[in-house]
Amino acid sequence: MHSTLDSMIELEGVKKRYGEKTVVDDLTFKVHPGSVTGFLGPNGAGKSTTMRMMLDLDRPTAGRVRIDGKRYADLQNPLHYIGALLDAKAMHPGRTARDNLMCLALSNRITPARVDEVLEQVGLAEVGRKRSKNFSLGMGQRLGIAAALLGDPEILMFDEPVNGLDPEGIHWIRTLMKGLANDGRTVFVSSHLMSEMALTADHLVVIGKGKLLADTSMPEFIARNSRSYVRIRTPQPEQLLDALTAAGIEAETTADGAFEVAEVPVERIGDVLAEAQVVLHELSPQSASLEEAFIQLTGGATEYRSEPAAAPVSAQQEPLTAGKEA
Repeated sequence: MHSTLDSMIELEGVKKRYGEKTVVDDLTFKVHPGSVTGFLGPNGAGKSTTMRMMLDLDRPTAGRVRIDGKRYADLQNPLHYIGALLDAKAMHPGRTARDNLMCLALSNRITPARVDEVLEQVGLAEVGRKRSKNFSLGMGQRLGIAAALLGDPEILMFDEPVNGLDPEGIHWIRTLMKGLANDGRTVFVSSHLMSEMALTADHLVVIGKGKLLADTSMPEFIARNSRSYVRIRTPQPEQLLDALTAAGIEAETTADGAFEVAEVPVERIGDVLAEAQVVLHELSPQSASLEEAFIQLTGGATEYRSEPAAAPVSAQQEPLTAGKEA
């Protein structure tokens, strides 16, 4: 079996066209080991096509993709190099969970003992003899993750891995991905759940309309694509405005009667208001969420845009996942 701490995914000038439509347009980036790299983009951005090209399920129109320095098609026993969960429904529904994994194991020279190990690892040991067609969505996800782990690969790819998982399952897969990255493996994960990605990913690759929009760390991405400010509440609004104006600091009034100050450190604001003896009920720095930063960056790269709803949902509300784990 191969052994390297430098295993990575490399894309160089990758393009994909279907007829006249360009789905992926000149993508160049690397996914490095030792961290969880999140893959983000609006619907229709080309994420699924990109991940399929990484696994040779689609051929690039131009450019090249390398897995551990080689084309996927040139890897012998590829599950030892890269494990992927792209579609949990790809398992044969008439076979048991164990038999589905055994078929993969035999074709990649993996021992039956390893099949039992991954079933235990993903929490399916007790249902390994049951047919996968009777599995809930969450159990199907766990089986797909087991298949990705089967070859103990250095590189792992997950597309929407928390889909259908209950809160315990979501915590489990988050811990698993972080643990794999801490072991020095390359972990590449695509998800629409921004709150979950914010907790899991260290690095982000963001695309829109097939083009690369960002390739940066999580903190840098949020800092570059969001507005940070200090929120202030006081029973003495006139005194507050006088003190800030005298110090050359501009403040905006909010709908609830508070004030917002941008691009000024909270410590300086606190010093100015303390010297002016202004009573404060709140002085808090505010940072944008990953979701807000993502929307800010990709607003012009969304293929399908909906009109704002009459009663918008709170920006902090997380989308519901489909299905529930049994």
